[in-house]
Amino acid sequence: MSEREVSAVDPDYTGFIHNINKSTGIDLSQYKEAQMKRRLTTLRVKNGYHSFADFFAAMMKDKALFYEFLDRMTINVSEFWRNPNRWEVLRDVILPELQQGNRRLKVWSAACSTGEEPYTLAMILSDKGILGQTGILATDIDDGALAKAKQGIYLERSLKDVPKDVAQRYFTPEGPIFKVSDSLKKHIDFRKQNLLLDKFDEGFDLIICRNVMIYFTEEAKNKLYQKFSSSLRPGGYLFVGSTEQIFTPSQYNFESTETFFYRKK
Repeated sequence: MSEREVSAVDPDYTGFIHNINKSTGIDLSQYKEAQMKRRLTTLRVKNGYHSFADFFAAMMKDKALFYEFLDRMTINVSEFWRNPNRWEVLRDVILPELQQGNRRLKVWSAACSTGEEPYTLAMILSDKGILGQTGILATDIDDGALAKAKQGIYLERSLKDVPKDVAQRYFTPEGPIFKVSDSLKKHIDFRKQNLLLDKFDEGFDLIICRNVMIYFTEEAKNKLYQKFSSSLRPGGYLFVGSTEQIFTPSQYNFESTETFFYRKK
């Protein structure tokens, strides 16, 4: 039974999916239904609504509630240097290959959440002395997450994997919070984007999209991998999360190189 058929047994939730798509362009049917419905049911009940119809009506009137929905839907859980050994591979293996010929690099952090991922990339590029020669695009569907990313203020727990010397160079502690250096902020272009609907730019050397694809249906994943492939230049890389291995990369014109790195042929 397909996910769309499963959803048909619950007209309240099916109507919610339809209304959200019609009003915002967000297609919840492209996400794994069991996970998404469970997550949103918890949010609905927590806020005191007995049906998804009532919950939708309230969201359309209450911006804070809508942003809470977006935050729950997009799972804005991130941290700097997540899975540090993968970032070390990016720094020591992938970037030197991409840098050959001293080209200006074009990179994209897709579904960047609250900014930890693109800032991690910016720190690495800065330490390699090429941040000024790199264009960094960072996108997300959630306005609230993007606002936090642009602000660049984080709690100490987000920095737990950041090497101490790196943290000292790029963060300023202010009581319980840490502020990202303006030297990094000015090199990142944060923009709103719907990965499933919006057209992608092209010519990227590196696309980072980690810990996002696991929430999408197989149909949506296939669509996104094709779009990412089209957006990369030949020889460019897609960097995915530790639970998001692509089992048949050749169908997207990719070849597996390092673990969780896929190079476009």
